[in-house]
Amino acid sequence: MSGQAGAPTAAMRALRWGLVAAGLVSVACGAWLLVDLSTATLIRIVVWTGVGVVIHDFVFAPVTAALGYTGRRWLGRRWWPPVAVAAMCSITLVLLAVPVVDTPGAKPDNPTVLDRDYPLGLVLALAAVWVCVPVYVAVSALVRRRQRVSR
Repeated sequence: MSGQAGAPTAAMRALRWGLVAAGLVSVACGAWLLVDLSTATLIRIVVWTGVGVVIHDFVFAPVTAALGYTGRRWLGRRWWPPVAVAAMCSITLVLLAVPVVDTPGAKPDNPTVLDRDYPLGLVLALAAVWVCVPVYVAVSALVRRRQRVSR
């Protein structure tokens, strides 16, 4: 190996510059799309962005930190990782389901728009996620037991 330890290779530098270029192109495309919008729409975009940052920083982040700290102490080493993963999956599923849960875009003249029972789908997806928690704990305990026996 030539060069200093940890120094990026030429391929890595090329990849980084390619990602920077792709990011700049994405920003330019987004800015171009904003050009045609009205001032009122731009103000709404800025307000929504600001509110999202404030809600994240002053609500979600502290609640997540508190739940993480408390959960880690209550659940112990075996249950904590799968419960944390399931909680993050659950939050993601709920946030993705918010726009369609009460089917605001459903149209009586077009039954193919929002044609599913989204609340039931959300419940089933959450159930599938949380069923995996004890399954993971049981399988990992079985694997650990087999590893101890094989030694």
